[in-house]
Amino acid sequence: MPRSATHSSAFVEPGKLTLRGRLLLRLSGLLLVLVLLCLVALAGPAAVITGTSRILVTGLLFAAGCGLVFSILSLVQNHLLDLLGHIRSWARNLREGRYSDPIPTPIDNSCAGLADDLNRLGSRLRTPAESGSDVSGSREPEFASLQVLYEVVSSINTAHGLDDLLNRFLFTLKRITTAEATVIWLAYHPQRVELGTSSGIDESLIMRERADVRRCLYERAMTEGKIWVDNNLDKCEKIAGRPFFQKQGIALVSVPMRYRGNIVGVINLFLERDILGRIEPMKPLLNSIGHHLSIAIERSRSNEQTHKHLIGEERTRIAHELHDSLAQSLASIRYQVRVLDETMHQGDESTTWQQLERIENSLDEANTELRELIANFRAPVSGRGLIGAIEQIVSQFRSETGIRTYLQKEWAVDKLADETEIQILRVIQEALWNIRKHSQAKTVRIMLRHRHNQNYYILIEDDGIGFRETAQGSAGEHVGLTIMRERASRIGGVLRIESEPGEGTRLVLEFEGPKTQGGKA
Repeated sequence: MPRSATHSSAFVEPGKLTLRGRLLLRLSGLLLVLVLLCLVALAGPAAVITGTSRILVTGLLFAAGCGLVFSILSLVQNHLLDLLGHIRSWARNLREGRYSDPIPTPIDNSCAGLADDLNRLGSRLRTPAESGSDVSGSREPEFASLQVLYEVVSSINTAHGLDDLLNRFLFTLKRITTAEATVIWLAYHPQRVELGTSSGIDESLIMRERADVRRCLYERAMTEGKIWVDNNLDKCEKIAGRPFFQKQGIALVSVPMRYRGNIVGVINLFLERDILGRIEPMKPLLNSIGHHLSIAIERSRSNEQTHKHLIGEERTRIAHELHDSLAQSLASIRYQVRVLDETMHQGDESTTWQQLERIENSLDEANTELRELIANFRAPVSGRGLIGAIEQIVSQFRSETGIRTYLQKEWAVDKLADETEIQILRVIQEALWNIRKHSQAKTVRIMLRHRHNQNYYILIEDDGIGFRETAQGSAGEHVGLTIMRERASRIGGVLRIESEPGEGTRLVLEFEGPKTQGGKA
């Protein structure tokens, strides 16, 4: 029968009112009874109806009203509330997977069409359920896979360092897959594959000297870049010369770990052959697990490389600081001791005592500098400021060498960043030390120049013997020049050295700094 015909017979049958019509009719009758009761109650003594008749009429109207109320409640219960209860039970059964309980369809009910529609929907859901494609059941493997991934990712995220990461992951994967043993290989490049970690296998079989056995376990998956399944270990055991396990019937599943198109390792799972059949539906999950681990491995490697790089930079910085501070102070003291030796041979007692006092002051300076380097790893600039520290270095250089030294200051800035001030001071120290040691100069000029919104400019020049930059010098000389250039680069500056034999040497450090306002930085 057509759907429209079914609905029309349910809602409009000949000689019968619809549910809405019957409900409206009873409500209208109840309203009429209430109106008549009000009229009887409001009628006074002058009314035609006598007292006995009024009581009788009131009783009849009250009885008629109660009958109408009961009729309305019965209509609502039979035609609405009962049906809603059936729909609720049907929905509960549907949620629990029971599709064979239809909603009873009343014979004389205007809502029979609704019950019929819901029963049709239930029958459609029943068909795939009976054929084995249960909606809730189809989600169970997916939910289980999500649980496995969640557990694997949790074990990865709680790890500290690469070794801890591999061990946590290994035992989680071994428990999830019920593997007899597991091995993780890490590929640094195709010719270098290292054992990451293992569990449940005799590691003497896979030591570094057993390269042929190791390749047998990971090479196929690494070469083809996909999950490889061996139904037995005969090939690898033949290479090893003995069985891997006492238990028979062990198969090997190798899962490549891929990161950005590159194979970064392989996971070996040693499983009982009886459960090997469930590997095929698990391949997407195993690939996802391998991908998550590869990301974690690469992140750990990157962090390790960054850590090593930072340590290397810090060591280089310490070496530079020692070279430009304490090493120069000790070299200065050694020079003063030679002068003292010459003075003592001359028998000049007054000059000897003066030289001893200079050595003592230099030792105090070296001790102070060493303590500040240990405590703060900073040059002793903070207390005196950059200009004060430069003035002290120039004064010490002048008094120790006897070289005429001029300091010209055109410096329209009070304060630079601490790191910038340290690098400037170290460049000047190294330049003056090179002049003392190699130049044979009679005069040295140092100029500090900075004007409003211009670059910072530091000039150090002497009238010594000069040199050719391409000439071979000692290792210490090359180290000093290299360190000065590195220091200039750290503050975003450029260091230029101009020299010719017999023409002296000119060193220029130029860099940008913070723009000044009103002559202040």
